[in-house]
Amino acid sequence: MRRMCRTGATLLFGAGTGASVSRLLSATDGPEEDGTGLLTTLPVVPVPTVQAAELTVSPGGSGAVMKYGFPSLANIKTRESYVTSYDPRTRTASWVIERLNPASLSGPSDRKYCEFREDDSVHVFHRATNADYKGSGFDRGHLAAAANHKWSQKAMDDTFYLSNVAPQNPHLNQNTWNNLEKMCRSLTKRYLNVYVCTGPLYLPRQEADGKFYVRYQVLGRNHVAVPTHFFKVLILEQPDGRGVELRSYVLPNEPIDEKVPLERFLVPIETIERASGLLFVPNVMKRTSSLKAIADR
Repeated sequence: MRRMCRTGATLLFGAGTGASVSRLLSATDGPEEDGTGLLTTLPVVPVPTVQAAELTVSPGGSGAVMKYGFPSLANIKTRESYVTSYDPRTRTASWVIERLNPASLSGPSDRKYCEFREDDSVHVFHRATNADYKGSGFDRGHLAAAANHKWSQKAMDDTFYLSNVAPQNPHLNQNTWNNLEKMCRSLTKRYLNVYVCTGPLYLPRQEADGKFYVRYQVLGRNHVAVPTHFFKVLILEQPDGRGVELRSYVLPNEPIDEKVPLERFLVPIETIERASGLLFVPNVMKRTSSLKAIADR
């Protein structure tokens, strides 16, 4: 698949995706392409020079998260450890962005001091409560993971706002999703910074009448939307200004066999952009005048 950016540069994406996400766009884009497997090429752009001001922010602080812009600009909220766009209709975030590096992953904070709590910055009509999740059969799944922000107890505490969680299948949350979060943290050993954008998706499915419908469960008195899928977009800054690598994943909100490798859930970034209504590539392109693709290793 070849995609032309507005700047005239070319992005190359592999056609293969995991079986559970291969038909994300089939309802609107016609027949799906053949092929399964890994996303075979990843876009890489030169890393802009880091400004001195960026070196003085807290290790995982929200100030540095803005480097590559935001996927959308509605209902932006800034926390100690992340920036989020809140969707009052679903009672969950549209996306959450955080920056990971070795400094943000170590420190004195302890999860045992944290409790899930309502976000009182959200109008009472539009916020989730713990009562909505009680007895629902769903976990309160973090979007910005608590373990990503050990550098500060306040930073970890902020990840427990219910505006930073979404209803998640318990098996997914405790296994494959947890493994994906661990993988994101492990990448800080190879990359200068790891920017992670996470959010819910509500994708159409074809039903018996041949038509496509978007259907999802809601929880509790406040009708907290249960996503059909979740996405993660990773912006990986390579050392010595050698480039930025993009990786993007979509996982269904259901149990996944732990033997299935995470690479099976790699998708082209434009799959997420189309499905979510968000834009990632244009923001990255604003930081560079050229773009080239490299093969996945």
